Amino acid sequence: MFITLFVFILSLTGWTKEDRPAGLLTISGYVKDAESGEVLPGTAISVKSTTTGTLANQYGFYSLSLRPAKYLLEIRYLGYKVIEKTVELDKDITLNVDLVPESKQIEEVVITSERPDANIRKPEMSISKMEMKTIKRIPALMGEVDVLKAIQMLPGVHSTAEGTSGFSVRGGGTDQNLILLDEATVYNASHLMGFFSVFNNDAVRDVKLYKGDIPSNYGGRLS
Repeated sequence: MFITLFVFILSLTGWTKEDRPAGLLTISGYVKDAESGEVLPGTAISVKSTTTGTLANQYGFYSLSLRPAKYLLEIRYLGYKVIEKTVELDKDITLNVDLVPESKQIEEVVITSERPDANIRKPEMSISKMEMKTIKRIPALMGEVDVLKAIQMLPGVHSTAEGTSGFSVRGGGTDQNLILLDEATVYNASHLMGFFSVFNNDAVRDVKLYKGDIPSNYGGRLS
């Protein structure tokens, strides 16, 4: 009973002296976290300049059987610093390794909807685009900015009546304008007798105005 158990334990730790090929010596040990002491299963241990290597088992234990010589071991584990150890293998060696965690700071990633020079590179004419942060800088009546009042300040756009939100584009009538909100047609864009628009400034990201060369999918209106 005791003899069988003893042999089984030896088989978990690599070659036993009896069944190990002649002329080979063993490097073995445990790989642990240097700070917490936790074992690191799956750690890669490779012999530099050769194709020999192994992985630590679920208990963090590894074992390499090599011929007597001088070797350079490389120990790698994801999230830890890679270390190298020189070993003079002239007898069976127990080499325990403590790996130090390594954190890497990646560079900031900036995602933009379009390039900064998109306004001079796109083959588009007679288009004005304003972002909401720009519109909110415009002085407004009663402290509340209005999208349509901001459009009235653009070249080629005129207000139909003083103080109202109605506008004409390059001489067109107010009934000739096509106003879209998220691709949905807005038939009545003002309220309170035309003094304010129906758009919620906090829900609008940007405004695009076509004063000419209107895309064909926006056909059916004159301006």
